[in-house]
Amino acid sequence: MSQLATAAALVLACAVLAGCAPSGGPGPAAGDPREVQASPPGKAGCVPTTADQNARGAQATNAARRRAGLPPVRSNMLLAEVAARHACDMASRGVMTHRGSRSSGPGPRVKARGYAPRLTAENIAAGPFDLPRVLSEWNRSQGHLDNIMIPQVRDYGIGQAVGADGRTRFWAAVYAAPK
Repeated sequence: MSQLATAAALVLACAVLAGCAPSGGPGPAAGDPREVQASPPGKAGCVPTTADQNARGAQATNAARRRAGLPPVRSNMLLAEVAARHACDMASRGVMTHRGSRSSGPGPRVKARGYAPRLTAENIAAGPFDLPRVLSEWNRSQGHLDNIMIPQVRDYGIGQAVGADGRTRFWAAVYAAPK
């Protein structure tokens, strides 16, 4: 992997997808600047999120929200499952993107699992990040922090997968407010 590709793989991306989901159908958009080829496509290491991992993610999220005077989020294992599946999908394709293989963003993914959202947002990352590091990076990045600080958000889930290169870890965190 070139130095430029390695640097791109370390880029963190975020988007609030409550009303500004990328246009077009499912799958990667040709030339979409929000999509980063972070590792080669192939067999990904996909694992479910544990309740402890999800709770630790919610704690880090709540620490930032508490400093801003916002209500806490609840650890939600259904959202963690959705996040883990998206992380696995990204890792299998080697692409860091909000678009899934069969969805345009987190809203359709959480709806397909039976969660009725009023609002969804998602933070994603790809690189050599463990859980504490990715949470720290998101809390220091204004775009990611914007998602964390959405006042209406009440539920939270995080997921991860390892890319085919065995090194690049793909992360997805889903923030949602129920109807």
